[in-house]
Amino acid sequence: MQTFNDLEIVEGKTKILVPPDSVNAKVPPKEPAFFNPRARLNRDFSVIAYSAFIKNFEGPKIFLDGLAGIGARGLRVANEVKNIEKVVVNDLNSSALSLGLRSAKLNNLSNYEISENETCRFLSSYSKKGSRAAIVDIDPFGSPSKYIDCAIRATMHGGLFSATATDLQVLHGLANDACKRRYYGIPVKTEYGNEIAIRLILGCINMIAARFDVEVVPLFVENEMHYYRTYVKILNKPIQQEKMGYILHCNFCGNRTTFEYQSNVCSLCNSKIVMAGPLWTGQLFSKKYVLSMLEQIPNCSVDKKCEKILQRCALEAEMPGTYFTLDEIAEKMKCAPLSLKKAINKLQNGGFLASPTSLNFKGIRTSANINELKEIFAS
Repeated sequence: MQTFNDLEIVEGKTKILVPPDSVNAKVPPKEPAFFNPRARLNRDFSVIAYSAFIKNFEGPKIFLDGLAGIGARGLRVANEVKNIEKVVVNDLNSSALSLGLRSAKLNNLSNYEISENETCRFLSSYSKKGSRAAIVDIDPFGSPSKYIDCAIRATMHGGLFSATATDLQVLHGLANDACKRRYYGIPVKTEYGNEIAIRLILGCINMIAARFDVEVVPLFVENEMHYYRTYVKILNKPIQQEKMGYILHCNFCGNRTTFEYQSNVCSLCNSKIVMAGPLWTGQLFSKKYVLSMLEQIPNCSVDKKCEKILQRCALEAEMPGTYFTLDEIAEKMKCAPLSLKKAINKLQNGGFLASPTSLNFKGIRTSANINELKEIFAS
């Protein structure tokens, strides 16, 4: 079924037909169909995350992809995630959908279906009780915010909703008005700006879900240079505990904290602070879920980096919010940065909680504040 212009690649355990320019061009073109080979790690994590989730899920094991492109993620889910009963991928590009169907035949898939519709119309067709999906996936160009409402409606109680955001400039503080419109909060420019961005996305999902008396529980988050991705469990019940607030950051001394209310003054040095939010202030990871993802790795064909990242996620899962970077601390102390291992050992020996973070390979999470950090590192 391969046409003259199709290029066959293998990603994970799945054969995928892609437009040649998607692989050869510096920037993958949207026409005739979009495929981003650099997003393989993103799809690798999806295969692991969905394998861990569906293993213990009770109910119809249906996967919906609202913005599928050539269907690379859906193809891999249909082919590599055990127990998935049906995959339905949706896109407005008929050429992309046709290419996905040919890939499905190449892999002898009988559980792969297509839909050509506007995203929210597609998801709305699965929003009634009895027709909702176990897993709903949204991977747009830019912000996922306009799809969150209909995606939550299409997700079963106890199901999983995952969303990607690629509007990094907005989430990093270069367009605060746009960020407030899309995510209901604003960021600040800091060394841990990717964590603030992820918390803004989760905060947006949480606020939209709250309108339906739906609780969201983050299970896993990850990021690469060009995207942020969140995985949350959907529970059809009122929010049990408010986990929205602000990150207060002092540019003078480097102190930062998550807090339920707004404030103007640093609690350590009394300088004026900058404030990000409102955003999600709860945990970013479920340790139990991350460990179940690690258990799935031997069954998956994924990049070796996945295991290293997940190991860090497990270590930081129950740690305080917001991380420090070793370079940031060294600059304030006017000395060379410590190694990650030595920094964590010093903190733990000093009686503080400390772990690496998956969001920055030179970052540490700790219960110590900036003054305690400098004192411990100087000792």
